[in-house]
Amino acid sequence: MAIQSGWPAVANARRLTARKTMASELHYRSNLRDVEFNLFEFLEIQKDVLGRGPYADMDEATARETLRAYEVFCRNELAKSYASSDRDGLKFDAATGNVTLPEALTAAYHQWYDQGWNLLGIPSNMGGTGAPPSVAWAAFEFGAGANANLQFYLFGAFLSRVIFELGTPSQKARYLPQMLEKRWGGTMVLTEPDAGSDVGAGRTKAKHISGDVWEIEGVKRFITNGDFDSVENIVHLVLARPEGAGPGTKGLSMFIVPKFWVNEDGSLGERNGVYCTNVEKKMGIKASATCEMTFGEKHPARGLLVGEVHDGIRQMFRVIEHARMSVGIKSMATLSTAYLNALAYTKDRVQGGDLLQIMEKTSPRVRIIQHPDVRRMLLLQKSFAEGMRALISFTGNIQDKVELEGGHHAASAKTLERLNDLLLPMVKGYCSEKCYELLSVSLQCFGGSGYTMDYPIEQYVRDQKIDTLYEGTTHIQALDLLFRKIARDNGATLNVLVEQIQKTLATNEGGDALANERASLAKALGNVQAMLGALLGKMGESLYHVGLHGNRVLAALSETVLGWLLVRHAALALEKRATAHEDDKHFYDGKVASARFFCGEVLPMLASSRKIVEGSSLDAMQLDERAFG
Repeated sequence: MAIQSGWPAVANARRLTARKTMASELHYRSNLRDVEFNLFEFLEIQKDVLGRGPYADMDEATARETLRAYEVFCRNELAKSYASSDRDGLKFDAATGNVTLPEALTAAYHQWYDQGWNLLGIPSNMGGTGAPPSVAWAAFEFGAGANANLQFYLFGAFLSRVIFELGTPSQKARYLPQMLEKRWGGTMVLTEPDAGSDVGAGRTKAKHISGDVWEIEGVKRFITNGDFDSVENIVHLVLARPEGAGPGTKGLSMFIVPKFWVNEDGSLGERNGVYCTNVEKKMGIKASATCEMTFGEKHPARGLLVGEVHDGIRQMFRVIEHARMSVGIKSMATLSTAYLNALAYTKDRVQGGDLLQIMEKTSPRVRIIQHPDVRRMLLLQKSFAEGMRALISFTGNIQDKVELEGGHHAASAKTLERLNDLLLPMVKGYCSEKCYELLSVSLQCFGGSGYTMDYPIEQYVRDQKIDTLYEGTTHIQALDLLFRKIARDNGATLNVLVEQIQKTLATNEGGDALANERASLAKALGNVQAMLGALLGKMGESLYHVGLHGNRVLAALSETVLGWLLVRHAALALEKRATAHEDDKHFYDGKVASARFFCGEVLPMLASSRKIVEGSSLDAMQLDERAFG
């Protein structure tokens, strides 16, 4: 065979190199430096979180060492099965209802447990590391970014905490040792085929047998990882309506329903009557089994009433809020690694001449990072990825403080818990929606190569889209923000957040160097307040105004918060740069650049959003359906 020469040979070599890279599947690029900046430089959790209360067993050195070790594990090990699992897919046996995972994914699952990483998010009183939420969520970013398909198979570790917090003593004794030590899986089971996101319309029934034992009958849909063969048992937390209970969400109760019955001594009994009856064929996260689950069709599906109380929706919201935070972080993690992959490509790819020499045909070709539009796209991704990480870290730190103040529903933690609740729609709804848009920008940096499987971006796009849909669609998040988080307490919690932003403006954080950025932030805050005021006024005419513009307000408030955090990051970076080492100086310069780009390119667009909301009409709702064509 003749040896090829010239450009085709170079192109083929690059494609082969890319495919070899994907064959090893070390696609994941983390931003550990920015994670540590958020936790230890900006939030300074070592001062008022670590070593205190429930986090007494973790100090700064331990937290840093844990995060660094986990980052290496995720980047070098968990990432290996990401692409191959997508290609290999799942195997579903309709006769038995069993789902078989790709071998590489099962190996990664057990590797995670072998190294004890399941204990990272477990409190010390359950035998875990006692890491605060801010640290646990930072670690979650690494896992979700490295292998989104795997991450949610690991949900059983969190559900053990839910049973620990809400279960009766006998339920805890029956389930917790096994869930932690025997690596049992876990799911949350809400959605039904007819009800969809309207959880209160669920028709799955629960019939009381004796004590805390009930039989469940019905069909649930879109249950993430409802069945998989990597473990001996899977614990489902199921919402069902007891016989005689009222309608809506208030009539629902939560039950522990295992794949295999768990005897009172914790040993496994017979196969329980809950089966996977279908696995969805999906656009993305193809190695994550999205299941239809049927209860009580073949034989009784027994379960235990959680805590022996009928308080299902409140109990399940403990799980829902965790899932929403998880989804927002998964989105941010995907955008971050997509950006860093795009950055590496633009530093290597040579194409075209410098724009200033565009008329000179003999000018040297340059790396595409030297093109203005590519730099614009890179800064767009960088500023949003860092802003979203700042939002998530800030929210995680609020959760740290909730626990320090006595935990969920403690009177002393009420204000903090409401602030956390206010931030969750931004973390889940806004981050997931914006990240999908920005992943298109990541792909664009690769040109045509980004559309191929030679690079991970096309899978990122497919795997991330689901984040805008499950655990409450973007508009559900917007309505939750406006009705439940802002209107319900007449804006009191929102004012807590606004006062913090105003404090940054009043104290001139960053001095003259960030004067323009603070001015942009001030205008953005004014525009958001005007939007909310306009929408409040229009609600008197019709709630349809909220339906038409809720997403726009969610985005505007979220971007104002991102801008605020980026300005604060930049002020700190300017302060630290003066005494920083050379590598850190570049990092701090990047933090300032992110704030300047975001405040100059993103926040000014909120003025247009304000005009749209203020000029809102009901034309779309009054249009005859036939006019849609």
